[in-house]
Amino acid sequence: MCGICGTVALNQGRARHLRDAVEAMTATLVHRGPDEGRTWLDAEFPLGFGHRRLAVIDPTPSGAQPMISRCGRYVLVTNGEIYNHMELRDRLAAEGRAPNWNGHSDTETMLACLAAWGPEKALRAFEGMFAFACWDRRERTLTIARDRMGEKPLYYGWQGNTFLFASELKAIRAHPDFSAYVDRRALSAYLRYAYVPAPHSIYSGIHKLMPGHFVRFDLAAGEPDPGATPHAYWQLSEAVWAGRAHAFEGSDEEAADALEQIVRGAVAKQMISDVPLGAFLSGGIDSSLVVSLMQQISDRPVKTFTIGNQVGDLDEARYARKIADHLGTDHTELMVTDRMGRDVVPKLSRLYCEPFADSSQIPTFLVSELARRDVTVALSGDGGDELFGGYNRYLAARSIWSGVRTMPGFSRGAIRRLLTSLSPRAWDRVFGLVKPMLPRSFRVAGFGDKTAKLAQVLQFDTEQDFYRDLVSHWKDPSGIVVGGSEPATVSADPANGSGPQGFEQWMMAMDAVTYMPDDIFAKVDRASMGNSLEVRVPLVSPEVVNFAWSLPLSMKIRNGTGKWLMRQVLYRHVPKSLIERPKMGFGIPLGDWLRGPLRDWAEDLLGETRLRDEGYFDPAPIRAKWRDHLAGKRSWQYDLWDVLMFQSWLEGQGRA
Repeated sequence: MCGICGTVALNQGRARHLRDAVEAMTATLVHRGPDEGRTWLDAEFPLGFGHRRLAVIDPTPSGAQPMISRCGRYVLVTNGEIYNHMELRDRLAAEGRAPNWNGHSDTETMLACLAAWGPEKALRAFEGMFAFACWDRRERTLTIARDRMGEKPLYYGWQGNTFLFASELKAIRAHPDFSAYVDRRALSAYLRYAYVPAPHSIYSGIHKLMPGHFVRFDLAAGEPDPGATPHAYWQLSEAVWAGRAHAFEGSDEEAADALEQIVRGAVAKQMISDVPLGAFLSGGIDSSLVVSLMQQISDRPVKTFTIGNQVGDLDEARYARKIADHLGTDHTELMVTDRMGRDVVPKLSRLYCEPFADSSQIPTFLVSELARRDVTVALSGDGGDELFGGYNRYLAARSIWSGVRTMPGFSRGAIRRLLTSLSPRAWDRVFGLVKPMLPRSFRVAGFGDKTAKLAQVLQFDTEQDFYRDLVSHWKDPSGIVVGGSEPATVSADPANGSGPQGFEQWMMAMDAVTYMPDDIFAKVDRASMGNSLEVRVPLVSPEVVNFAWSLPLSMKIRNGTGKWLMRQVLYRHVPKSLIERPKMGFGIPLGDWLRGPLRDWAEDLLGETRLRDEGYFDPAPIRAKWRDHLAGKRSWQYDLWDVLMFQSWLEGQGRA
C-alpha cells in the first residue's frame, strides 16, 4: 500500500519548477508510505511522478517506485496489491514475454504485463486493489487506472496547462497551479449521500476515476488533453449478466461448499505478505467468516483486533471475544471511551481530504490504530453486505414497496399522518415498552428513525425514488446549498431501473457501485492509511463477486434473514449461538456527543453568522435542525454531522 502522485507541466514556466512541485505533492502522502519516498522526472518531457512506499511485498530496493521497465520505455507508480501476480509471471513466461526479474514485487509484474499486453488486456488480468499511472516515454501517452471495485482512490484533473493526479486531494492541493474552488453541485450530492459520489470531487475540475476504468492521455503534441474519456475495462454489470446466464443450480449444501472454497482461495491469496498480518474481527458474519478461514489456513494463531465501548446496545466486542476464543486467535481488544472517540474528531478533516460524513469513520480509525501496533496488513470483512444481501433495507424493501405501490392514495396519507403523529424519539419510547416481548429478530435499533423513514416512503411512485430516499440524508440538498444543484449520479439515472433481476438485487448492485467504493472503501482507506496500515478485502475478489451474482436471491435472503448462504458456511466453523443476533455494527453515541461534549465545537461551526458569511449554506434549515436536536425533539445527528464535516474540512483546508 502506498501513495502516488504526479504532474505534467506543459506551461514552460512551471516546467522549470517541476521537481519542487512533485516533491511538495509527494511529501503530503508520507502517512500512506512511511518506509520510503522517491520522485522521478522525465529528462525529455515535463512530467514527474512521486511515490511514498509502505513496503509489504518485496521490501527490498528491487520493489522501489517509481519503477522503470527493463526496456526503459515505461515508468509506473502504483498503490495497492496484485494478488495473482505470481500467476501472471507464469503466464508471461509461457508466452515468452517475461523479463529478467529483479525481485518478486507485484509492481514489477504489473509493469511487465503493461509492457507486454497494453493497458486494457493487463487490467482485465489483474486481480487486486490498485490505482496506478503508467507513462509511455516513446509514445508520450499517460495511462491512469483504478481497480474493479474501487478499493483504492485516484483523483485527477487539468488545471489550465497542468495535469495532476494523486491518491489523495491533499497532494493535488500542494501543487502551485491548483485552484481550490468548491464545486457546489458536488457539495449538494455530498449532503444527500454523506460522501461525494464519483466521478465528482469536492473541487471543480478534479475528478475521481470511476472503479473499473482507465484514461489514456495523448500528450505527444505537447498540449493538454482535457477531452480524454474514461473507458471501462470492467463493470459490475458484466458479473450480474454473466451470473444470470450461468446461474448456480446446485443444492444449498453444494452452494455452501462452493462459497467456502472460493472465499478460502481469496483469503489465501490475500494472506501473502512479507510483513506482519492480522485481521479485523467485529463479531459479525463477514469478519468472522474471513477470520475463520484465515485460521484454517494459518499455522499459527491469527492476530485479530476489535474495539468495543460501554454502550451495551452498540457493543459487539463481547461477541468478537467469544468468537476469537472459539477459533483460537491471538486477540487484542480495546474498550473505547467517549474521550478516545472524541479525540479523533479534530483529525478527521486531515484524514479525509474531502468532506466525508460516515460517523463510523471514528471507530474505523481507532481499530486501524490498534491493529497497526502489531501488524502492517489487516484483512477486513467488508463487501459481504452488498454482495450477499446483508443490509436491513434489502430485507424490508420488497414487502414495504409492494404494500406502498398497491395502497390507495388516501390510505397512504392516513398512515403517513399516523406515523408522523409522534416524534421519532417518542416512537422509541413506545417501542422500548414492547421490545422485550418481541422475537429477537424484531428488536431493531433506531425504531423511531425507521418509522420516520417509512412515513417518507409513502410519498414515492417508483422503486428508484424509494431507494434514493433510503440512502439519502438531506432530502433536498439543493435547497440548502447556495447556488447548488445536484449532478447526475448512477443511482439517480432513470436508465438504471431495477429491471428483471428484481428490486433487492438491484439495490445490492447500486450499493456495490456507489456506496461501497465511495463510502465503505473510502472510509477504510483513509482511516487505515492514516495509520500506515494496509487493509485487504477478500470478499470483493473477482471469484467471490462472480459467484455471488450467480446465486438466486433465495440463497442470499431467506425467511427474513440476510446473508443466508454466508451464515451456512460460517456455522461450520463457529457455533450458531455466537452469530445469531440482530445486526448492530460498532456505533458511537453521536447524538449525545453533539448535545454534550461536542456542543460548543458544533455551535461554533454551525453559527448562523458564520454559515451566512461563508456563503455555502442557507443557515435557516440547518439552525432549525440544530435547535430540534438540542431540544430532543428529533435526532438529526446524521444530517448535522454532514454539515459539521464539511465545515470542519473547510476550516482545515482553508476557505475557497
